[in-house]
Amino acid sequence: MEVKSKHKSSPKIPTASIADIVFLLLIFFMSVTVFKQYQGLKVELPAAKATKKIERKRMITHIWIDAQNNINIDDMPMKLEKVAPLMNKKMQENPATIVSVRADKHAKYGVVARLLEELKKANALRVNFATLMEGRQI
Repeated sequence: MEVKSKHKSSPKIPTASIADIVFLLLIFFMSVTVFKQYQGLKVELPAAKATKKIERKRMITHIWIDAQNNINIDDMPMKLEKVAPLMNKKMQENPATIVSVRADKHAKYGVVARLLEELKKANALRVNFATLMEGRQI
């Protein structure tokens, strides 16, 4: 003898609270996501009487030189001998690239001068020196 059930249940997933869950996940990911900017080396920039701001940030390669004369290019530690090949590659990819040099005011000028020579070898001739306005702090 066969028993028949009166209620046919269909396998449904309750979707009433999915919007709440998605909203909570969105808030969670927005609050824990960190967008990393270039950090570079800790440098104390020299002061300047006049400055000019570069408008387009996509075309900038940042080079940091700290007080111990360590060099970073876009957050990558770099030896002075490796600057020309790397910058040559970047200049071939985008010839309009601007090089922003952030040298500590206690860095040796000889290191800065040799860096400029390496940039000349790589044909990176659009160089900007980052400074602070007189009387301002970072």
